[in-house]
Amino acid sequence: MRLFLDANVLFSAAQNAGGRAAALFDLAEEGWCTLTASPHALQEARRNLELKRPELLPWLERLLRAVAVCPECSPQNAAWARAQRLPDKDAPILGAAAQARAGLLVTGDRTHFGHLCGNSLRGVLIVTPAEALARLLVQGRG
Repeated sequence: MRLFLDANVLFSAAQNAGGRAAALFDLAEEGWCTLTASPHALQEARRNLELKRPELLPWLERLLRAVAVCPECSPQNAAWARAQRLPDKDAPILGAAAQARAGLLVTGDRTHFGHLCGNSLRGVLIVTPAEALARLLVQGRG
């Protein structure tokens, strides 16, 4: 299964090696899923880590070796995502996840994505890291 990671999930994985976000990287390493993110998500994660925990930037860069970088979303996909009541800074995340044909968009952003959690839009189910882990473990390796 292809997982699209929001910037806050990348940030969390770098900040907490024992947390749920980091566990997604462990499962990907074992072949349970494929991780992907857009340049927009990577840039936001790097920027936030640089501001809050710059000493963890090398760890984030190591984690990112496991992430396939997909293209930014098209203007049409960004407009569609904004129509889902997402702010301009978050619309490119949903748009890129749909464009990349991710099975799951994993986000910890309940403020902006909360109204979409548990919904499937253009084939992308929006879930929290805990929900992504549960789905992967039920599905099994593959």
